[in-house]
Amino acid sequence: MWNFLRRRTLTQWIIAAMVVGVLIGVLFPQFAVSLSPISTVFLRMIKSIIVPLIFGTLVVGIAGHGDDMKRVGRLALKSIIYFEVVTTLALFIGLLAVNIIKPGVGVSLASPDAAGAPVAGTVTFSGVLEHLVPQSFFAAAANNEMLQIVFWSVLFAIGLSQVRGRAKDTMLGFCEAVAEVMFKFTGVVMKFAPFGVAAALAFTVGQAVIKQGGPEGALRLLQSLGLVVLTLYIALVVFGLVVLLPVARLARVPLARFVGAVKEPALIAFSTASSEAALPKAMEQMESIGVPRRIVAFVMPTGYSFNLDGSTLYLSVAALFAAQAGGISLTLGQQLLMMLTLMLTSKGVAGVPRAALVILTGTLASFHLPAEAAVVLLGVDVLMDMARTTVNLIGNCLATVVMARWEGEYDDARAVVTKAVEAA
Repeated sequence: MWNFLRRRTLTQWIIAAMVVGVLIGVLFPQFAVSLSPISTVFLRMIKSIIVPLIFGTLVVGIAGHGDDMKRVGRLALKSIIYFEVVTTLALFIGLLAVNIIKPGVGVSLASPDAAGAPVAGTVTFSGVLEHLVPQSFFAAAANNEMLQIVFWSVLFAIGLSQVRGRAKDTMLGFCEAVAEVMFKFTGVVMKFAPFGVAAALAFTVGQAVIKQGGPEGALRLLQSLGLVVLTLYIALVVFGLVVLLPVARLARVPLARFVGAVKEPALIAFSTASSEAALPKAMEQMESIGVPRRIVAFVMPTGYSFNLDGSTLYLSVAALFAAQAGGISLTLGQQLLMMLTLMLTSKGVAGVPRAALVILTGTLASFHLPAEAAVVLLGVDVLMDMARTTVNLIGNCLATVVMARWEGEYDDARAVVTKAVEAA
């Protein structure tokens, strides 16, 4: 029995943990809610990895390989163009899906008290620019402001690349050591992943059961907005098939290797609904299949601010759901204008707590749509967040491979060697 358990992969343990977590939540809801500290501890351990990992890998990737500003700028420009095209396609697929299925038609929204409604922040281009630049690296690190950390680390690496002699060698050695240690640290923390995943799902399900007075009540809660959840899932699947899959084919991404590498981070992202929880493992896996560290270190964290495919698709579904639920008919021109607004405001605000809710509420107010829809959607937000977070992760992993191909730096030989070692 012990040998059997030891031979199980992390993916198998995570899947088993998801099943166990759901069962505990349904059968023992009070106990399930008490497991919240376990999932919190796991997420905190993961988040503690992000800053040193991104800083170390970015500095070594840029300054350690003689990169100049021109090379960094080329990668940044290519990444932003790719992100913009893919997220725009995600918006339009969501728009198409919600117009075909019409999940909001016939929905009766109960207006909550104004005091209970979420307060929307105004997202502006100038605000995004200000958010990009940190006042202090340590303040950004303490708050896990990913985009600010990337910005500061890139500037630091460019400055370091212009230094010569012992000072540069010392700093590069330090950053390389930090990166290597954090990858090993990730491996240690991942051993705790099944417990964190089980606790996170048990807490989520148990809380729904308690609030609704029993499993039947929780089921009614899901049924009330089931159609909008179904619409989102269908749209995300379509997005994967008509956008991500063709992109992978065009970029000659080895699909079997890619799927094998992304499955564990994707399961972590789905079960915890946290992109940050899956980021360190995803970075490690992309490097293992042949993507250079400098590209992984730049594209992956930047993508979490500019390439949120699942989140942008969700915003288009949620915004049109609000219009349908409010009985408001929008012309094609108005819908396109709303998509343009969402496309611009969804960039660079990943550090905002409940960013999707902030953007959605602000957009609904701008177009005089019922803001109550944002509150109603909170009832099933966990289910939708799990799906959109997973697509965000897969989209960013794919972006690293595409950028490596685009730069002519994808290492097929390394990927083959890695696969052979794993098989052995």
